[in-house]
Amino acid sequence: MNYLQLKLHKLLNWEYWPFTVVYYPLFPVWIYYAFKARSLFFFNAANPSIKNGGMAMESKMEIYDLIPAQYIPKTILVNNKDDIDSILKKVSSAGISFPLIAKPDIGLKAFAVDKIQDRQELAAYQNRLGKDFLVQELITYPNEIGVFYVRFPNQNQGKITGIVSKEFLSVTGNGTDTIVQLIKNSARSYFQLPALQKKYGSYLDTILSSGVEFILVPYGSHTRGAKFIDVSYQINDRLLKIIDDICTQVDGFHFGRLDIRYNTFSELLEGINFSIIEINGAGSEPTHIYDPNHSIFFAWKEIIRHWKYLYQISEMNFNKGHPYLSYKNGRKMLRANNDLEKQLKYI
Repeated sequence: MNYLQLKLHKLLNWEYWPFTVVYYPLFPVWIYYAFKARSLFFFNAANPSIKNGGMAMESKMEIYDLIPAQYIPKTILVNNKDDIDSILKKVSSAGISFPLIAKPDIGLKAFAVDKIQDRQELAAYQNRLGKDFLVQELITYPNEIGVFYVRFPNQNQGKITGIVSKEFLSVTGNGTDTIVQLIKNSARSYFQLPALQKKYGSYLDTILSSGVEFILVPYGSHTRGAKFIDVSYQINDRLLKIIDDICTQVDGFHFGRLDIRYNTFSELLEGINFSIIEINGAGSEPTHIYDPNHSIFFAWKEIIRHWKYLYQISEMNFNKGHPYLSYKNGRKMLRANNDLEKQLKYI
């Protein structure tokens, strides 16, 4: 693909449009709910046990601490000032081994999430990030979904409002082309080329044997090239029971998305062979909207539907004594989040 083809692809496929372009037309809807709540930052009350309701600048470790340990990967918080030997001792004591996952404790959009192979890579990651981070057991289940969950504070049972299946960014060899040539054959992978070159360097000149798949980014992040597929048709009572049983054990959690790695869907429905990679709160998008088959109008409809849930839950918790975020603190949060994105985007 050439430069013009890439630009045209971005223009014609809304999933690549900038965040502001997608959300700006919906601003009056947010103002409507803010007017009803008398607060621009009403979302703070949606998940009272999570900082800022989980909209931004929340600690991932604090959220993991809310989730029963059997449902999540082994995870530790690393102080960036610790020396590498101390970090390795903590990693070993937690029962975590290489390869492992490292991610910022306060992060967004899977920026600076990395698979770490050994001591040298971990030390390099620490120096590159310059912030406290999490070291996490690598979950090797082959599949990942995002399950959006909503539960009103006056109800014992919630509901699943959408499921997205995530296809990791990969290329498949043909015995002739190098990895970088294969990357350039698809707009989805081509958009990620600068980051992939930074990570893999000269390895991208390797020629893969015919039929061999190479996963370029082993995370289900849309911003890092994963393809999202709407599988909301898989919502059923058995899955809801599994998700309900987990979420009702997470104190103060009413609105958000669970990112889950699992072996097979049938095993997931039995409550076995799965792990919750993350729980995201008020800032969660109903990511099934990013299915390439969905129009921008479908996306807007789903965003508005979930904003209504967010407002209703926040209002109910506010009436129970959980405060909204003040305007001053809300603005401070947004500025900090913008600064953080600039820092992490190219790490």
